[in-house]
Amino acid sequence: MKTIVIIPARGGSKRLPQKNIKLLGNIPLLAHSILYAQANAAIVDEIYVSTDDDQIKQVALQFGAKVIDRPQTLSGDLEPTISALKNVLEQIDDEVENIILLQATNPLRPTNLLREAFEIYQKNNLDSLFTVTQNHQKFGKIEDDKFIPFNYTIGQRSQDLEPLFYENGLLYISKTKLILEDKILSENAFPLKMNHIFANIDIDTESDFEYAQFIHSLNYNER
Repeated sequence: MKTIVIIPARGGSKRLPQKNIKLLGNIPLLAHSILYAQANAAIVDEIYVSTDDDQIKQVALQFGAKVIDRPQTLSGDLEPTISALKNVLEQIDDEVENIILLQATNPLRPTNLLREAFEIYQKNNLDSLFTVTQNHQKFGKIEDDKFIPFNYTIGQRSQDLEPLFYENGLLYISKTKLILEDKILSENAFPLKMNHIFANIDIDTESDFEYAQFIHSLNYNER
């Protein structure tokens, strides 16, 4: 039974055209996730890129991933990620036990993250795991032009807030049976807490990409 990585990377991004093949640190955005998976060959048996775009397909092949052609019916703006994952499973013959989802738009990950996450996943016999990061902001909503605090009381210090966490998108691990049930995470999914600047990167706009370039340059000594 295999453990595979799936990287969904459709074309047609409207807010940041061709974002999956834009160069980040001299290599395409998509390639960062492929290379990360390759660096974890002790865990990963195969790497698949699911795409509907010929240019993305060529980049994936160039960097050593296998490509699953995603039909246009599963490539719309509103199509959920689970559709791409299921489509990959439907097109391959391998018996797959575990699926690692790496999103191309979260290109930078701590070196040991996947190894540490997979150890926890296996040791605790989990059906799913995902990464989360603590949020330290004060949130509220506005009703009738009035601000209503959500996670604090007016005057409360930030360091005294009740801990809240957000799904940072860096890493997901799931059993195949969950994916086939149209789920990436179960109700019992393990939230792996991590605090790292890479968790702040999720590329959807030009400003997101510029921020990623800045963080990449700081961490990889670009010249």
